[in-house]
Amino acid sequence: MTSTPSPLSPAQASGVPLPVVVAGALGRMGAEVVKAVLDAADCSLVGAIDTTPGKEGADVGLELGLGELEVAISADFEGTLCQASQAVRNAGPGGGAVLVDFTHPSVVYEHARGAIAYGVHPVIGTTGLGPEQLADLAEFAAKASVGGAVIPNFSVGMVLLQQAAAAAARFYDYAELTELHHNRKADAPSGTCIKTAELIEELGKAFNPAQVEEHETLAGCRGGRRESGLRLHSIRLPGLVAHQEVMFGGPGETYTLRHDTIDRSAYMPGVLHTVRRVRQLEGLVYGLERLL
Repeated sequence: MTSTPSPLSPAQASGVPLPVVVAGALGRMGAEVVKAVLDAADCSLVGAIDTTPGKEGADVGLELGLGELEVAISADFEGTLCQASQAVRNAGPGGGAVLVDFTHPSVVYEHARGAIAYGVHPVIGTTGLGPEQLADLAEFAAKASVGGAVIPNFSVGMVLLQQAAAAAARFYDYAELTELHHNRKADAPSGTCIKTAELIEELGKAFNPAQVEEHETLAGCRGGRRESGLRLHSIRLPGLVAHQEVMFGGPGETYTLRHDTIDRSAYMPGVLHTVRRVRQLEGLVYGLERLL
């Protein structure tokens, strides 16, 4: 029995490496992306953006213990994008450089919009974008015909959990979601948890009908309540990486779905898949499931 070979990415087919800029290159996720790009034969690291004090101009490879890469760290976001854009002039579907962003919720909107403006395809792993910002970016990307992707979670296992949760929601009227992350995560609830709730809510039903008049003796102890009735809970502790649990309740039973990220390398297959696909898009997509 022979297996069907996977189709080549455009970069693999053309023999020209896909140019990638990493924003947040010295962070924990950014460092993993730099390593993944270096290990991918069809990708080339052409820029490393980071605002860590004292690191401007340093070789990103030396800073990450990867050996000299001749790619200098820059705090100039727009300058790096401009340089990447000029180096790859065939912008639009099928061409152009790609930005992978793992920075901070306070700057992610400006980063995504700036990338589109320069014709650089944004792959956004930073969470914290609101619905209005996502809508604005989608409109801007469509007008510019620049493909982009906002991915709350790059784990294939998490996508499978989300699909299972959306299917289970047909059979349960009571559900609560809990996400657990390291205590250096700035936003809560996580974008992954919000995305999971949104997929469940596509069913169009209300959840958690009141059985008693609740009273919180400690404000917020019942979590955040969405319009659908779903409740979201966030936990932040050192020692955690990224974890999510969806619990459904029914007469005489509970049904629990859980995903645990043990190491950030789990995200890299999804990151590389998105990097390879994003240049063929003509607008913005939201969620890894849209690309699998």
